[in-house]
Order: sequence, then structure tokens, then C-alpha cells
Amino acid sequence: MKAYTINEAFYSLQGEGARAGSANLFLRFSGCNLECDLQEGDRSPGGFACDTEFKSGRAMTVPEIHDHLLELLPESARPSSIPWCGAWVILTGGEPLLQVDEELVETLRGCGFHLALETNGTRSIPEGIEWVTVSPKIAEHALKANRANELKYVRAYGQGIPKPKLKAEFKYISPAWGSDGLERRTLDWCIRLVKENPEWRLSLQQHKSWRVR
Repeated sequence: MKAYTINEAFYSLQGEGARAGSANLFLRFSGCNLECDLQEGDRSPGGFACDTEFKSGRAMTVPEIHDHLLELLPESARPSSIPWCGAWVILTGGEPLLQVDEELVETLRGCGFHLALETNGTRSIPEGIEWVTVSPKIAEHALKANRANELKYVRAYGQGIPKPKLKAEFKYISPAWGSDGLERRTLDWCIRLVKENPEWRLSLQQHKSWRVR
């Protein structure tokens, strides 16, 4: 049976974007095809370093993933009848689309989970995923994502507003966090970008200030 390399799974609140504040299961996949760093390059937009550990992981089959997700839900949120669930699962990484496939999507959807995806846009989006967040880290012409509900661009101080290839209902600018947290000048810069481009919105990593996962 096929196994997926899972970095971690946990139950918490979404801290960013249009779904901020909602309770979700987070399923983080190991591995990424990009490497965000302070220096700009073919695999990095430059200006900020990735702050997520996604290199480690353990092999899990689809049934193991399903059972583990159910275990993470509090008793009051667990389904009263199996297999229907109704909880949201955010597929994230790293880059989850290096591993997420039709079998996993169909199984989780068949058990009643709602699926959201956080991707860098370098892979096409499988059918069956209900909410797609694309956060591009490479040139627009190189994106392979074919749809998005929301776009999120991380911006460091001095980086300009993007000209997105994808269309989405929601478009966000997210200030890059440094090793010492969110610098005031970065936040002020992103606020300025949004004020000058009001079709965009500001999105902060609120879960960090809430001190939750």
C-alpha cells in the first residue's frame, strides 16, 4: 500500500486569509521543491527565509492518515457516525502537491472531510479540493496552478506589488516575518502597498500572536 511522508498533523485555528479564525485539521507533508531564502534565486523569491520545518517525516498510509486525523479531533467535533466527518483538513507543507494524489483526495472526501490546500502553485491542482490558497514564490509565467480561491504573496520590506497570473476572489499581501518576529517597517510597507492597491488585503500570521500552532 502506498505511503505518504507526513511531517506533522495537528488541530488548530487557521491564522491567515479568508478562513482565518476557523478550526481545522492541519496535515503537513514533508518536502518542498523550492527553498525560500533571503537571497533571490531560481528557487527563492528573496527577502525572507522559510520558517517552517518540513524536512522530517514518517511514512503513513491513507487509512493511517484517516484514523490519525479523527484522533486529533476533540470528542465534541468527532462524527457521531462513521465514515461521515465534516471537519476541514488543510493540506500544507512544504509543498503538499509533491505527494497529494487522487487516491488521498477521494478517500478523505469520501469520509466526509472538507479539503483545503496551501500550495506554492508549481503543480496543477487536483479535482476534489474545495478551497485553494496559492502563495507563489517563483515567476508568474512558471506557475502550473490552474485555479485559486485566494492568492497570498509574502512581501519583505521594499518588495513591490505582484501582477498575478491567476485570478482569485481574494488577494492578500502577507508581511514576511524575520528571525526576531515581524519588523515594524515590513508591516508598514505592506500596509502602504494595500492602501495604494485597494483590491488587495492585508493578511497577518495571526496564529503567531495567538500563540497557537
